[in-house]
Amino acid sequence: MNDGSTPTALVARVHALGSPDQVRLDPVPVPSPRPGELLIAVHAAGVNYPDVLMIGGSYQTRTPLPFVPGHEAAGVVAGIGDGVSGWSVGDRVAVLAPGAFAEFLVAPAQAAHPIPASVSVIDAAATWVCHLTAYHALRSVAEVSAGETVLVLGAGGGLGLAAVELAAIRGATVIAAASDPRKLAAARARGARYVVDYSEGDLRRHLRDIVGASAVDVVLDPVGGSVSEDALRELRWGGRFVTLGYASGDIPRIPLNVVMLKGVTVKGLEVRTFAAHDPEAAERDRREFTELWEAGRIRPFVDATFPLSHVRDALQHVAGRRSVGKTVVLIRDDAGRGM
Repeated sequence: MNDGSTPTALVARVHALGSPDQVRLDPVPVPSPRPGELLIAVHAAGVNYPDVLMIGGSYQTRTPLPFVPGHEAAGVVAGIGDGVSGWSVGDRVAVLAPGAFAEFLVAPAQAAHPIPASVSVIDAAATWVCHLTAYHALRSVAEVSAGETVLVLGAGGGLGLAAVELAAIRGATVIAAASDPRKLAAARARGARYVVDYSEGDLRRHLRDIVGASAVDVVLDPVGGSVSEDALRELRWGGRFVTLGYASGDIPRIPLNVVMLKGVTVKGLEVRTFAAHDPEAAERDRREFTELWEAGRIRPFVDATFPLSHVRDALQHVAGRRSVGKTVVLIRDDAGRGM
């Protein structure tokens, strides 16, 4: 904040669509919470691949300029709007809300959740988007049961690695597919029974060597591109394919005759709107997920941290697919000291 009459805070803001180099730090007035909202002093924020897509103007929907990217933050409650109960100033909080790359943000109170005492703000900032998306996909969309075989594409990224961990917790046999030895090692450490390096080509042959022909029950695909059809073709009859995003930059065109002949179900999940369309399932999933989180059964794999002054580097780290698991921006100096 400055010494003037109006307190200000720094935000990382996008003024023109393009590469992460378009992001710049701007001082803005500290916002005030409106009724039903919390003001949060952000200590750490998770970086997700959709942030890169939004900055580049290639996400499924466009955000009007200028905007502050980031949707995953953790910090402390700094202000409470009218009509909000159950929170006190100073409470540690994780939140899913736009504008996370900022020293302060306002968010609906229902988008916030207390951080368990055993969880650091860095881990809290790296958990909600990917792990909750993966939990919705496994629990409500694919309805994965213990003993089923789940193929996770892009298994070394934040969403993919979360899906590996949660599918294993649900008792599934997990096949993790990625294109980097470090990512495959991380997936194995998070519970994958088998790993496939699809940079070597012929994903279908690798899958058949592992589990046999057309033996996969569920595919979770946050990648898109050519591997999507290969994975679809190795589903068993009646299997389920869940599309979660297109990190490859290529939205696949799947052959409907394969869907017909195999009797498979193809579903999609967009986590920002899931609760609006299925509030009962969303509430159940969040409750179950929170129980796992508070019990210490899930923890994000944080690959790298960057200070807010290097937010461009953090975004480039993710854009270049160098990140294993999650990358986190440290908004405040004390974020990395066990807060």
